[in-house]
Amino acid sequence: MSKIRGIIENFIADYVGSYPTKKNTDTTWLPPLVAYADAADSRFLELKNIISPSHAVPTDFLPDAQTVIAYFLPFNRVVAKSNILGRESSREWVVAYIETNTLISDLNAALAQKLTKHGYRAALIPPTHNFDKVKLISDWSHRHAAYIAGLGKFGLNNMLITAKGCCGRVGTVVTNAPIGPTPRVDRQYCLYKIDGSCGICAKRCVNDALHKESFDRQKCYAMCLENAARFYDLGLADVCGKCLVDVPCSYVNPAAP
Repeated sequence: MSKIRGIIENFIADYVGSYPTKKNTDTTWLPPLVAYADAADSRFLELKNIISPSHAVPTDFLPDAQTVIAYFLPFNRVVAKSNILGRESSREWVVAYIETNTLISDLNAALAQKLTKHGYRAALIPPTHNFDKVKLISDWSHRHAAYIAGLGKFGLNNMLITAKGCCGRVGTVVTNAPIGPTPRVDRQYCLYKIDGSCGICAKRCVNDALHKESFDRQKCYAMCLENAARFYDLGLADVCGKCLVDVPCSYVNPAAP
């Protein structure tokens, strides 16, 4: 492990571990996962075809970018279990969404300062709400960047399944620190994509948006807005999460050997 890699991973782990006490959050997080992508990886350019021609590449944020740092912040299992029942998101899930977005913003700013002290630069990217409100397409997909970094694989629910499941949030930072990419695993993590044996996430969708054969992002976002209206007093919470909980990939990679 390179020196700067160790510094980054220790910093992220310590920051996330101490955050609930420092900020008095209701949410707690399990130890994070960290992975790295080469900023010159050709798959970033491919996202312009896969997602949108306007999708950014790392050098759009930092002209001399060398690495994209991607990390996954797993929710405490209590948060995930709270969101199983009912049509609407649980209050705990909504609070976790809002507090994790703040954590990502704070962590990225602190990590950028840390990298600066070691002679490197970093570009900060908002954790969410950086997307076209009509097409519902992002100009920077944290999940796809994390996928390129080898942090996980996409499940049927379009979420990133990591070694610690999919119940959590992904953050990214672009830096000119030369770290080296994380080795990627070629096998699938989603049981449905492997042999069709699952698909539980589609059954858990409460707004008829997710099916084994298709995904209606407009219906998905409509449910998110329904929750945002219900919990407007807490802040901006256009979230649902029903397809992430009470499924085999909630907390683990179910296809791990």
